[in-house]
Amino acid sequence: MFTRTRRSFVAQAAGVAAGMAMAVAAMPSMAQNYPTRPITMVCPWGAGGGTDATARIIASLLEKELGQPVTVVNRTGGSGVVGHSAIAAAAPDGYTIGVATVEIGMMHWQGLTELTGTSYTPIGLVNADPAGVQVRTESPYKTIQDLLAAIKANPGKLKASGTGQGGIWHLAIAGLLRDQKIDPATVPWVPSNGAAPGLQDMIAGGVDLAPVSLPESRSLIDAGKVRSLAIMSEEPAALYPNVPTLKKAIGSDWTMAAWRGIVAPKGIPADVRDKLAAAIKKIAASKEFNEFMSKQGYGVIYKAPDDFAAFMAKSDKELGATMKAVGLIK
Repeated sequence: MFTRTRRSFVAQAAGVAAGMAMAVAAMPSMAQNYPTRPITMVCPWGAGGGTDATARIIASLLEKELGQPVTVVNRTGGSGVVGHSAIAAAAPDGYTIGVATVEIGMMHWQGLTELTGTSYTPIGLVNADPAGVQVRTESPYKTIQDLLAAIKANPGKLKASGTGQGGIWHLAIAGLLRDQKIDPATVPWVPSNGAAPGLQDMIAGGVDLAPVSLPESRSLIDAGKVRSLAIMSEEPAALYPNVPTLKKAIGSDWTMAAWRGIVAPKGIPADVRDKLAAAIKKIAASKEFNEFMSKQGYGVIYKAPDDFAAFMAKSDKELGATMKAVGLIK
């Protein structure tokens, strides 16, 4: 009696286990079900700016790819800390993602946050806009060689602007000077609330150069008010292919760019990450995205998750070295 009951129990348990195994095997992966509800995309910068515009075109295309609404939420403040923190602190389920920008490799060096690129799950790099070296059209400096020679001959005389103290464009010119064995302090930095006021100050004669991106300078270049001497990139810009790279002009390997990429909180399921990454890769290659970015003058560059992680690590290292050189590390 006992033996039969025990055998019946074992057989029944085995049947239940087999049934459960078959059910699990038949269940679709999380990625096949994902997403089942709307997704939030956090933008660390304000509405109307380049990062916001990039976030919104990606969100609209991501909706088509994933079949769920993707809402852009601007979380501004703290020089990018607030928005980047919101992305990192969100639940790692794929329903909150965000746009990480170059500042993630700068803020921790300044003591503003402990966040770095390793605080996220990288999904895909989608944009990079290299710094250029812009002067007003009537400037006596016709080439980057002319400008660097004048800086060497007149330390402290030529001034630059285009962002706040320690911002990406400040680091761009400081890094170039350091690369050319010139003390970055020989070009005083005049802080501004962005590229536009910095460029206007340059046109008015308040500063001599603005190491900002070509898209930010585009309207003034096209209007004949600004001349671009070089671009801090490995390749010429599609926007102005005749502007030489630093490599071509002076043999320098120094590059610097403002970049944007899609990230998620650390620890999201691998299959969800892969589904997001596949969607972002498709978007980055799409005609609609490329036409939008081209119209804005923004550069499109795609890197898959692992390559994006390596890219962020390299950017972080270079930014830290430059910030240390100009005394900005706290």
